[in-house]
Amino acid sequence: MPKNNKKQRKKPNKRRFVVQENETIQECLERIKANGYQPVRRTEKPIFKENQTGIEPVGREIMFDTILSKNEQ
Repeated sequence: MPKNNKKQRKKPNKRRFVVQENETIQECLERIKANGYQPVRRTEKPIFKENQTGIEPVGREIMFDTILSKNEQ
């Protein structure tokens, strides 16, 4: 009789979270914690827009590199 070996999907040890358009940094940090991760690095990337006078910055993308929390491992 075959055993029912359903493998549980393991969470990846590292994951990158991006702050969404209508989300504060604090809300993103809460989302990270709710998913069982903890932030280890914050990076920002500028967003540029090209127009007739040249290129101008219009915003930034904020990302958090995270690792799996110790209680989730």
